[in-house]
Amino acid sequence: MASRNTYKYHLKRGNKIIRSGITNDLDRREDEHQREYGEGVHVKRWGELQHEKVPRTGKKSRSTALLRY
Repeated sequence: MASRNTYKYHLKRGNKIIRSGITNDLDRREDEHQREYGEGVHVKRWGELQHEKVPRTGKKSRSTALLRY
């Protein structure tokens, strides 16, 4: 099994949290959110880095989970 790092994050506009979620690529996820919400948002990593054991399937997973506030 391969190891994949996932990160918990808050999407913020100024000091206000708009969304929270998890991702395995913070830079890519921030770019996606900026296209959706505009340039005034940023991603702030929070919590501990998660190490998830995943089976090797040959496919890359782009799934992310989001929690709405």
